Amino acid sequence: MSRHTLSVLVEDKPGVLARVASLFSRRGFNIESLAVGPTEVPEISRMTIVVNVEGLPLEQVTKQLNKLINVLKIVELEPEQSVAREFMLVKVKADAETRSQVLEVVGLFKAKVVDVAPEAITVEVTGNAEKLQTFLRMLEPFGIKELVKSGMVAVGRGSRSITDRSLRPVDRTA
Repeated sequence: MSRHTLSVLVEDKPGVLARVASLFSRRGFNIESLAVGPTEVPEISRMTIVVNVEGLPLEQVTKQLNKLINVLKIVELEPEQSVAREFMLVKVKADAETRSQVLEVVGLFKAKVVDVAPEAITVEVTGNAEKLQTFLRMLEPFGIKELVKSGMVAVGRGSRSITDRSLRPVDRTA
């Protein structure tokens, strides 16, 4: 199995996310990460989907995705030709004894403290999956109380863009 990152432009309409996710589900693929958000074009959203599959089944899923009425464009983002990031919030045990050590780790990873309590610190960190895993390994000895991670978001490197200002959803009511 190999990891693939798909950037999918879709019309910003109710039910699109469910139809896309169910297509992967019907094929028996587990979506590792899914992030959806607006683009620079108000009526278009971008889905960043990370999935582990072999090459040929992914091609079949991509063809089926293209057939969905609200899907406008699909691009597979190669790791070396894209920038990918995840966001994570971590609540770490940090009492008077360990607080300075936790803050030292936070500083090493250029993370940011967003909340402080007598027995814990909440930290936000952004980076690739490897950086976030390493950050967690460094904090584990102190005790992770809670953690939440976003899905991966990614964009191609350079000046090219998969969106085009002229790319607009088709009016299917006419």
